[in-house]
Amino acid sequence: MIVTVTANPSTDRTVELPGRLERGEVHRAVRVVDQPGGKGINVSRVIRAAGLPTLAVLPSRADDPFIDRLRGVALPHQAVPVDGSVRTNITIAEPDGTTTKINDTGTVVSTTTAAELLAAIVARAESADWLALCGSLPPGLPDGWYAELLTATSELRCRVAVDTSGAPLAAVVDAAPDLLKPNAEELAELTGADPTAMEREAADGDPGGAVRASRALSDRTGGSVLTTLGGAGALLTTPAGVWFASAPRVAVRSTVGAGDASLAGLLIASLRGADEEGLLRSAVAHGSAAAALPGTTPPTPDLVDETGIAVTRLS
Repeated sequence: MIVTVTANPSTDRTVELPGRLERGEVHRAVRVVDQPGGKGINVSRVIRAAGLPTLAVLPSRADDPFIDRLRGVALPHQAVPVDGSVRTNITIAEPDGTTTKINDTGTVVSTTTAAELLAAIVARAESADWLALCGSLPPGLPDGWYAELLTATSELRCRVAVDTSGAPLAAVVDAAPDLLKPNAEELAELTGADPTAMEREAADGDPGGAVRASRALSDRTGGSVLTTLGGAGALLTTPAGVWFASAPRVAVRSTVGAGDASLAGLLIASLRGADEEGLLRSAVAHGSAAAALPGTTPPTPDLVDETGIAVTRLS
């Protein structure tokens, strides 16, 4: 079982344009799609598509239309009641794969709701193999809330993965999660590295900067680090070593949710007993498959192709 936490869920509205986005101009959409989203929900949807057990825990009113969307995609979930409505995030997708995001802040979570949400998560984590804490925190939750969850679940057998950014990411590092999943910018936030240089070097086949930064982060947490580097591929850094895999070329439709699919791919492979090479190969294959789909559509197993993804051990 993989339990995911989405503290700040969203309806992800993707607007596909026929051409380039021009500021100040009137555009007519080719396609508009609303999907239930938030990083943890995206992860759970990929895991569900792979046929593995998952549960998405989130704050939402029982009568929020968002819950109907979760039921519509048959995603097992547990909603903790909250005042207000689930936010809507807008993605504008251009034909060349460029995406522009406009995110709402989310509904304020009260102290009472925060305590109920934490208790629900801990209860579900007791029977989980992995607990994935994903995405931004809504108003009302402190930056250290993920770190609190790590403390609350520290005596349980489940491993904990964290995928967030900004202050919540900085706060959780010293809580020693089993797995962190930063992208290049998030890795740079923590280590002072240059994210553009890391992606460029990786695309040229020499991810040295990303290796040094991810090694420093892994040494600090004592756990593993899955660093996604966009179209250049990804790194998996563990206390035992560092592995790199280039991403296959795909026709990119939307990069939104690709990182979530990468995390899901690693967790799926972990449940299936894969070694480090297998974990990274699955992560890259799932992320690449997601990038070729519109919006945050989860890749199904028939679209995930690990053939030709070479994994190299760097240390």
